[in-house]
Amino acid sequence: MDAAELDGFREFVENRSSALLKTAVLLCGGDRHAGEDLLQNALARAVGKWQRIDEPEAYVRRILYRQQVGRWRLKWPRREVTVAEPPEAGAGADPASAAELRVVMRQALSRLTARQRTMLVLRYFEDLPESEVARLLGCSVGTVRSTTHRSLARLRSLAPELAALRAADASPRPSRDFSPVEVRP
Repeated sequence: MDAAELDGFREFVENRSSALLKTAVLLCGGDRHAGEDLLQNALARAVGKWQRIDEPEAYVRRILYRQQVGRWRLKWPRREVTVAEPPEAGAGADPASAAELRVVMRQALSRLTARQRTMLVLRYFEDLPESEVARLLGCSVGTVRSTTHRSLARLRSLAPELAALRAADASPRPSRDFSPVEVRP
């Protein structure tokens, strides 16, 4: 790697590492130290192929996702202990309710499996379509749908207070009722 490529890699790390770290922390269930390790390993893999990478952020994110998938496949998965703060909530939210929401969400996410957490992070935090998640994780779209559905159901059962917190924070939204329309003769 020549000096120009090394400078390009350093610039990429300086500019994008905070966003990548947030994703890595979420993938690790809120454990900042594990997220830092996950990101560090991904960057170490990327630096060796830096000169051949067309889209660096997409490449590093794909490494993050695949490393997390590799953790699912461990014969004896290790217990995860959450010790870090979750990524910050969006601006404009009430600080007290935002903090309560972060604590409840972190606890609920930590009780999900790594696979469930990864699906939810990719679908809702990264806002990727099902087809892209399936491509990144090497599974079918149906697997993404079913795992996401089961993950959300488990998240709701683990933390029913999330619905109450969300309802208290949410502004009135128009309802989206997709129930069948009753037709009378």
